[in-house]
Amino acid sequence: MEALDPEAQISANRRGVIFVLAGKNGAIECMIARAALEACFWLPPDADDAKTLKTFRDGANRIYAVAHRKLLAHPSARLELTTADFARG
Repeated sequence: MEALDPEAQISANRRGVIFVLAGKNGAIECMIARAALEACFWLPPDADDAKTLKTFRDGANRIYAVAHRKLLAHPSARLELTTADFARG
């Protein structure tokens, strides 16, 4: 899988960042929750959209890797990443 749309967007409800991955069965819409960006990628709680997107881009390799692993384990048409997805077990 690879990032299909390099331009991530803030979700409509402002609770995360939306990005798209290309998978075997087509495009998969993914979202990383803002709480995960705050807890795992040092996004300040009061960050504006520009800072949120920069934080996403800075952590994109790790975010995409976790999204790929989660999709392989649990295939779906839509994926949401939370703080728990980044916890080391």
